[in-house]
Amino acid sequence: MQHRTSRRSLLTTTATAAAIAALGPQLPAHAAEEENEEAPVAATDARLRAIVARMSVEEKIGQLFVMRVYGHSATDPDQADIDANLREIGVRDAAELIAKYHVGGIIYFTWAHNTRDPHQIAELSNGIQAAGLAQRTPLPLLIATDQEHGTVCRVGRPATLFPGAMAVGAGGSVRDARTLGRISGAELAAIGIRQDYSPDADVNVNPANPVIGVRSFGADPAAVACLVAAEVRGYQESSVAATAKHFPGHGDTSVDSHTGIPVITHSRAEWERLDAPPFKAAIAAGIDAIMTAHIQFPALDPSNDPATLSRPILTGILREQLGFGGVVITDSLGMKGVRDKYGDDRVPVLALKAGADQLLDPPNLDVAWHGVRAAVDSGELTGTRLDESILRILRLKDRRGLFARPYVSARGVDRTVGTRAHLAAADAIAERTTTLLADPHRLLPLSRRRHRNLLIAGADPVSPSGTTGPPTTVLAHAFTELGFRTTVLPTGTLPTQTQIDAAVAAAAGRDAVIVGTYNAGAGGAQSRLVAALGATGVPVVHLAIRNPYDIAYLSGYAASLATYSWTDVELRAAVRVLAGRAEPRGRLPVAVPRAGDPTQVLYPIGYGLSY
Repeated sequence: MQHRTSRRSLLTTTATAAAIAALGPQLPAHAAEEENEEAPVAATDARLRAIVARMSVEEKIGQLFVMRVYGHSATDPDQADIDANLREIGVRDAAELIAKYHVGGIIYFTWAHNTRDPHQIAELSNGIQAAGLAQRTPLPLLIATDQEHGTVCRVGRPATLFPGAMAVGAGGSVRDARTLGRISGAELAAIGIRQDYSPDADVNVNPANPVIGVRSFGADPAAVACLVAAEVRGYQESSVAATAKHFPGHGDTSVDSHTGIPVITHSRAEWERLDAPPFKAAIAAGIDAIMTAHIQFPALDPSNDPATLSRPILTGILREQLGFGGVVITDSLGMKGVRDKYGDDRVPVLALKAGADQLLDPPNLDVAWHGVRAAVDSGELTGTRLDESILRILRLKDRRGLFARPYVSARGVDRTVGTRAHLAAADAIAERTTTLLADPHRLLPLSRRRHRNLLIAGADPVSPSGTTGPPTTVLAHAFTELGFRTTVLPTGTLPTQTQIDAAVAAAAGRDAVIVGTYNAGAGGAQSRLVAALGATGVPVVHLAIRNPYDIAYLSGYAASLATYSWTDVELRAAVRVLAGRAEPRGRLPVAVPRAGDPTQVLYPIGYGLSY
């Protein structure tokens, strides 16, 4: 055992040639290969400014908003989705949303029924673009989603799904991060999604962070910065706008900004050292967009306004100090962290005054839209200020090829999404992330001769990212494919004593037990399960299927590994490691503190064992 310290028919939707021609000169068809952060801007600012000059005030205001909409189709959604749209937005479908409010972007969600399968998504995207090009000022829309990979994904199988950020951090490969961005970007572009709200540039220095955690590449600012920059380059090489989040840094919070207002207590010097490097690296890599955080950061702005509404933070620091000239997008305006202090009509106005360009998913679009209109009419928001943001947004759309090629094709979907080569790349990257934390008696790798009969138990959360799940089933299938015999007994994240007793009984006669934990520190029930299984005398292999910090709360295991996610690609890779088909090459990208004493480090950054 060696210890090393060293980490998704043009579909038949059409728009008139006149509408597309109204956009101005087009890029040649071969320009896809040239669209990256270093390529020259295809259209001059003079042409883009001419488009802005002929837009009405209503069109300009709409261009600032990125909005959710229910349904799998832009013009013919299911009745339940029509009802939801009417209730929440006052329109029937995406085409009506665009015609009424002239929104500049749409965000896709699984729960909004936007992402059933790649061909459906491509058809939806084409329908949205047709609606945008049918306006008085024909403009393509910037379609976006949260495709972080790992625990946060909106486009699932058969698209290629990669390990999440912290797993990539454990792999530590800049090449792997860039490959992930390039392949994921190519698949998103093929289905019409041209902005991805990724990568997460937060440095997760707080193990108790309830909202970031494994969405971060890790706790080392320099390592996070390198991986963020690599992923940005990968996405933008595939003509998808990357979006680093959440500025000025959400990595040291103990409050979820969806439900409250986190306060970051870092000094200005600590911000410069801990939080700023990944954002500086993203800007240096030519990132198209940066997303704001709904957090208070007194050292950067003592007003107690959330960063999303803070001019000192968005303009003073992001624009002026860091020199970012791209698009600033707010995090969702429906989150409690930005709604506590001001009304929903004022939040978008204040965000624009602070320096934001895109206003993401307000809870009530009509209230938000008219709030901005009132501010324009009163002179609080000037036409010049509006035009600054519109021009940035149009530059981004042009840079990512939307003026030249707003539509996607069925053929493009088939030759790009979930190809064998892409899936193989994801598997290979995942193999380099599994981290072996403990194996004092050299139990691993498991042998089919000595450990053929396995019990698979433990936490069974719904599998993220449209994967097959749940995790105990995925693990069992992977072991079975390698010649092991398995029995599955899910015990949940809060196992009762009855479930623990059943697991102990099921362990009898097994050659080994594989038990997965999911945030085991909460409540102690998972800890009791692992200890009880260990007391049977049957070797217990522990898998931390989300946060790597679980090991600090456990006893009774014979070996322990971290997977950083319970998606299929990560769990299959972990099984290959456990069965000796791959080496455990991952190294901790965060420090694991001792239970009850966060000042004491149990396993440092860079820790990991090898066979």
